[in-house]
Amino acid sequence: MKYSLRTPARRTGRLKLSLTVVAVLLAVVLVIVGVLWFSYQNGLKAVGESSRAVSVTISQGETPKEIAAQLKKAQLIRSALVFEYYARWHHASPYLQAGTYEFAATQSVPAIIAQLTHGKVAISLVTILPGQRLDQIRQSLIDQGFSVASVDAALEPTQYESSPIFAGKPSGNSLEGYLYPDSFQRTATTDPKYIIQQSLAEFQKHLTPDITNGFANEGLTTYQGIIIASIVEQEATKQSDRSQAAQVFLKRLQQNMSLGSDVTAFYGSILAGKGKDVTYDTPYNTRLHTGFPPTPISNVSDSSLTAVAHPSATDWLYFVAGDDGTVYFSKTVQEHEAQIAQYCHIACQ
Repeated sequence: MKYSLRTPARRTGRLKLSLTVVAVLLAVVLVIVGVLWFSYQNGLKAVGESSRAVSVTISQGETPKEIAAQLKKAQLIRSALVFEYYARWHHASPYLQAGTYEFAATQSVPAIIAQLTHGKVAISLVTILPGQRLDQIRQSLIDQGFSVASVDAALEPTQYESSPIFAGKPSGNSLEGYLYPDSFQRTATTDPKYIIQQSLAEFQKHLTPDITNGFANEGLTTYQGIIIASIVEQEATKQSDRSQAAQVFLKRLQQNMSLGSDVTAFYGSILAGKGKDVTYDTPYNTRLHTGFPPTPISNVSDSSLTAVAHPSATDWLYFVAGDDGTVYFSKTVQEHEAQIAQYCHIACQ
């Protein structure tokens, strides 16, 4: 029997070749894995150093892929694919929440996903100032980014009339006087109706039994009390002055005198497009007409509500705000005219 002496050498060569191929393939795989891992880690990093806030709105039902594409377009992440894989591997995909967010280029993918899963949406404030007329509040809401149509829909009074807060308000009258001044949280998806509802709810908190009972003790309905409070809100700023101004108006009503308030006359003339004019005849001109104006003339603060519910124990019939901001009270028309001549040279022109 003959044996070939070359067989073991061939096998050894083939084995060496196979090991070499395996080693090369393994090296290639390791290089590819290393490159992919480096790319992945790099893709998780923040895209830049700018801390400028970028607003992004995630709609309900958006997939991680759609969210990633939006973030990539906004230049907030390096790779949409890395974002998707990170969300998937960390089981975050089902927990990405809708809303409006503010991100910065300094945030990494893990930081962005943490914000999305915790629903840390961007919140701003909508502020209703004290002493504002309803038309001013409307314009303010529009100026703060709400559409005209949505604001007008939110201010439609009939949708709220079932609320106990409106007991005694004539049906069809606007929300004038009822929107409590405060700051309310909003996001980009907030409807202005929500702001109105929050403001009305806040007013309800301040329209306490102490306030409504105080109105009743002064012979006022709740709506009449709000009307007088709106006038007091415009006429004076200090609590002590408001309590005395409320006393003046209540005493004038008791004596069937006109309220004689410039601010009610201004309200009517402004709404008529005539500017501030105390001589312009509207139902709101309490210099020309006795009794209450048809509606409140602005929103009211707790200070003015308290002043009307608990007026001072004084006995004034007149007052004037001097040029220095001081309010001067008097009992007779002669004293009143003397105070005007002495203290009100500019404001009373």
